Amino acid sequence: MESGGMVMEGPIGERIRIYRRRRGLSQRELAELAGRSESWLSQVERGIRSVDRLSVLVDIAKILKTDVETLSGRRMEFAPNGDPELDGMERVREALSAYPALLGSGPVVADLADLDQLTVEAHRRYQAADYGSAARILPSLITTIDSAVAQATGDELRRALVIQHQAYVATAKLVTKVGDGRLAWVAADRAVTAALRLDSPILKAAAAYQLASAFYRFDRGAEGERIAIETAESFTDDSPMGLSVRGALFLITSVMAGRRSDRVASAERLGRARQLAETLGHDGNHGWTGFGPTNVAIHEVSAAAELGDAQLAISIAEDVDTSGLPEGLRSRRAQVHIDTAWAYAQHRNDSAVVINLMEAERVAPQTLRYNIIVREMLRELLKRERKSATPGLRPLAQRSGVLH
Repeated sequence: MESGGMVMEGPIGERIRIYRRRRGLSQRELAELAGRSESWLSQVERGIRSVDRLSVLVDIAKILKTDVETLSGRRMEFAPNGDPELDGMERVREALSAYPALLGSGPVVADLADLDQLTVEAHRRYQAADYGSAARILPSLITTIDSAVAQATGDELRRALVIQHQAYVATAKLVTKVGDGRLAWVAADRAVTAALRLDSPILKAAAAYQLASAFYRFDRGAEGERIAIETAESFTDDSPMGLSVRGALFLITSVMAGRRSDRVASAERLGRARQLAETLGHDGNHGWTGFGPTNVAIHEVSAAAELGDAQLAISIAEDVDTSGLPEGLRSRRAQVHIDTAWAYAQHRNDSAVVINLMEAERVAPQTLRYNIIVREMLRELLKRERKSATPGLRPLAQRSGVLH
């Protein structure tokens, strides 16, 4: 194995590319040997995506016959170590694997109105980026609503299924944000099942959004994008919720297209979402989508950052006014600052990166701790730290769980 004594400069993806070429491997060959997709490796090498798990980096280092510290360009203190575990996630896993209706061991079913209110509260906490509180609500909600669905009949069954769908959508959102793709896939699939039992096109579309997000987190981006775009194309509902769900599907697929460097598809989907937002006519939160003109502008920043158009992302972000967003959408407000920070990172303007991340932290502190791109940005900044230029970097990295 090659010595890691001399640390190369540049992002981790650039170092992987250099060592891959030294070994005479194509992107496809290295990706296959590492058990990842070629598009994933391409994004890593272009600096669009980070290697967010230490186990993956270890595998790549072994294949390239070097060591982790050489590839990461930093001491192991700063090496990628996966996503931090959110308190309460283990109980969410247990609830998703409980199957109370199947085993006949479910809890006493509470009033459906109470379960509906708990579901609303879980969505509110998630959108406020209070992920810990959402995680505390979900386990008992999941097992209780599953028991309610098993016991209900007639109109009560339909009502219980709607609540079950919304509970699993909230679960899928949380797990996609702070957990693993496989678990998110389970939650999203159960939301799909509830929507199918109800034969509700609008709930099917909402579940399809979560399924696409889970697939993307699970490194199955092609499947996720296909599900989302085909649903958006075939779904027709001009109600406020229908416009919002369809618009949200076009927004997520615009970012997905950006990640695979398809500028034409990304722009076209943003345009379609913009038209739907204009038809809606306001910044809403129908179906917990947060959809409206401002959210379209936020996704324009995200798509530009994904495409590597840093200056465009910064320019668009300067004109985004999040004050019109519905109250409670803290994660959406923070996203603008995170994407702007990422754009500045592409320009290696470290002080601007820190300023924007501190603003995102002010709006929604937990968003930084569970955002893969944020954590990789902080690691890169720590590696080339100039304390006089970025005095707030180390405290920020500590609060975000990157530096211990």
